[in-house]
Amino acid sequence: MQNRTLGRTGRDVSVIGLGTWQLGADWGDVTEADALAVLDAATEAGVTFFDTADVYGDGRSEQLIGRYRAAHPDLPLTVATKMGRREAQDPANFTLGKFREWTDRSRRNLGMDTLDLVQLHCPPTPVFSNAAVYDALDTLVEEGAIANYGVSVETCAEALEAIARPGTASVQIILNAFRLKPLDEVLPAAREAGVGIIARVPLASGLLSGRYSETTEFAADDHRSYNRHGEAFDVGETFSGVDDAEGVRAAREFAALAPEGATPAQAALAWIVAQGGVSTVIPGARSPEQARANAAAAVVALPAGFADAVRGLYDRTFRATTHPRW
Repeated sequence: MQNRTLGRTGRDVSVIGLGTWQLGADWGDVTEADALAVLDAATEAGVTFFDTADVYGDGRSEQLIGRYRAAHPDLPLTVATKMGRREAQDPANFTLGKFREWTDRSRRNLGMDTLDLVQLHCPPTPVFSNAAVYDALDTLVEEGAIANYGVSVETCAEALEAIARPGTASVQIILNAFRLKPLDEVLPAAREAGVGIIARVPLASGLLSGRYSETTEFAADDHRSYNRHGEAFDVGETFSGVDDAEGVRAAREFAALAPEGATPAQAALAWIVAQGGVSTVIPGARSPEQARANAAAAVVALPAGFADAVRGLYDRTFRATTHPRW
């Protein structure tokens, strides 16, 4: 497993990390035993970066990771969590007092005196340009509650605003073969500033795995059922905001590009790893087998012309509808 420095944190993390939204909620039921088995499989495969949030299962994901860390104190793990989605999305809520409250809860859930990395969890757009927000985050660093802070964003404009702030260590953004806009300005700006990029939704909610068809159905408590049109949160978080039927057709075309010996999902992850400026990519996993397969993408060699083929597919299929939105 290759490692890269995660921006201004100075920490080396695996290029394939693990997103743990699915261990908390919104992807169907995952038992505690299955969740811990996923964490085990990931670390055995060389994964050293876990991404979670206080809202995933209302803390369940953090608590599971906390128990796993306590049982494996010698593992060189970096745990990133996120805050800000458990309350009304009012910019007035993003204050030092609230940040202390939220981080204290995450510290208890994770069993950590100092959190490795705390990210604002896709807050309202005005939050990103509020200097007092960054002052408050700097105070948490000074107080020792957190070691580093970053942001998780919906749009490239939000990412660029955060990258310009000197204390921002990392930016988490949707980046996959169906969402190329971050390549235009965000990744170059992050490289220039020394800010880490955490690529999320790397498989477009599973579309790029090539396992779904137009008739695939998801559980009622899976966001791919209840948020398909943005009913609960930004539709860009579900299937990257692309029409799911069109996404299935494009995924078949993408699957045909995968090199021999690699799955479409592994090819999709390897393509992200190959992008200059990406620190780590955080696919989720609901089984140990899936966690191991994702980690193996770190060594997939993509053929010549693969990147051009991905861009061509995007330009023909999604650029007109996706590029202007996020």
